[in-house]
Amino acid sequence: MPAPVRTLVVWCPDWPVVAAGIAPDVPAVAVRANRVVAATPAARAEGVRAGQRRREAQGRCPGVTVVEPDPGREARAFELVVTALEAFTPRIELTRPGVVGFCTRGPSRWAGGDAALARRVRDAVDAVLGERGWGGHVRVGVADGPFAATLAARAATSVTGALVVPPGGSGVFLAPMPVAVLGRWAPGPGEDLAGVLVRLGLTTLGAFAALDPGDVVGRFGAFGERAHRLARGLDPRPVATGPPPPQLRVTIELDPPAERVDAAAFAAKRLADELHDRLDRAGLACTRVAVVAETDHGERRERTWRHEGMLGAAAVAERVRWQLEGWLQGPPAVRPSAGISRLTLEPDEVVPAHGRQLGFWGGETAAAARAARAVARVQGLLGADAVAVPERRGGRGPAERVGLVPAGAIDLTAPRSPVPPDGAALAPWPGRIPPPAPATVHHEPVPAEVLDGEGTTVTVSGRGMVSAPPARLSVAGGPWAPVEAWAGPWPAEERWWDPHGHRRRARLQVLAGGHAHLLALEGGRWWVEATYD
Repeated sequence: MPAPVRTLVVWCPDWPVVAAGIAPDVPAVAVRANRVVAATPAARAEGVRAGQRRREAQGRCPGVTVVEPDPGREARAFELVVTALEAFTPRIELTRPGVVGFCTRGPSRWAGGDAALARRVRDAVDAVLGERGWGGHVRVGVADGPFAATLAARAATSVTGALVVPPGGSGVFLAPMPVAVLGRWAPGPGEDLAGVLVRLGLTTLGAFAALDPGDVVGRFGAFGERAHRLARGLDPRPVATGPPPPQLRVTIELDPPAERVDAAAFAAKRLADELHDRLDRAGLACTRVAVVAETDHGERRERTWRHEGMLGAAAVAERVRWQLEGWLQGPPAVRPSAGISRLTLEPDEVVPAHGRQLGFWGGETAAAARAARAVARVQGLLGADAVAVPERRGGRGPAERVGLVPAGAIDLTAPRSPVPPDGAALAPWPGRIPPPAPATVHHEPVPAEVLDGEGTTVTVSGRGMVSAPPARLSVAGGPWAPVEAWAGPWPAEERWWDPHGHRRRARLQVLAGGHAHLLALEGGRWWVEATYD
């Protein structure tokens, strides 16, 4: 079995807030789908961590600044880091803005070994980040294969900034790691596999690697085989022995040359669709794609993007747009001197495609495939986060039970489960509002007033009892309407163990003036949280 390729990975932690231009001493977080994905050191000092809900992070640090991740902005800022790495090798592979790697075989020879190369790369990237005030915020890892090198970069300390795993020692290095790290390698399928392994009592990669490969293939299939190879410190797939067929390369001439990202991205979307069609006809899928741009002045720019899964048309178009953001709107030092006149997509690594199955019941349908292609076109024009789809979650209130996630984060053609994979929607959730769900959930709660028959504000006691039956309702300072019927209350006490995140609220269903509302009482004030048909 061929040995894994020695790989160096550069990881810039919390890149979304770094790219936003926020200083490390300013409490700030980047939030996606209501979850913290990055935080400044000042916010972490207040107890903010990645994965927390936005409300919890604001409870721990009330003055925290919240920014939305912007892949285009992150790609533009990261182009300076990638340009600094070109001094070591032209063969650079980007995973996403903030993570980049390359093979160390050639650069290590002239640098004096992997350890010396890691120090030089750390210093070069640190000089770029130091101009933004983020000096010492880079991590470098060297190991056998990109997976182990990425985990080595994450395990590097802030003192050295680099961690080098000896050749052949990746299996020993990975053995004590929790199987949850497979979710970073392949979000979604990797998280599902990790959950099954934990339930089987296999909590570390070493325990998973000790299984017989034949048993793993029989139980988990091709994906389990690749994950098992990773746990053993090997590449997920055997190294390809030859380049992809040249007929898979796609090229488009841009006349006039494109100087704006949207114009070039529109052409890139057509190229991505054509590339996907050629791969589909050949029974192949792309895991690494090279983006090549040429200008009227003869300049040539090339970047390689890799993905641990299989790059579909939408994923390719997304990464091309990121790269175009970095070239055309990045810092002046990295911009080309003229517009892009030729754009080429070349699959750098291809693997056999798993195939698709169109089914009558529950499988992939032609309508789902058409919807996925339409969503991909919109994402190619407006960005990866331009289209969001609802996702069911656990919670007590209607706003907590449904959230919006980027369409690129899920497989739109796969059958959707009525409940989340972790079963959060099936949890008891004391104080949960019974069905049916309200038709309209207000983005921002609307203030309201609820009075009893004597004109006193209705309250809810700690035992969940109303002070008096509600008699009148006024919404947003409007006219008073008599309450025709009401139900509840449903009291809820959340995070009682957390002095910062503790909150108490009670919900009430009210029919007044021909409209049915879901009211919430918190902090002595009434709000209209949702409205029924």
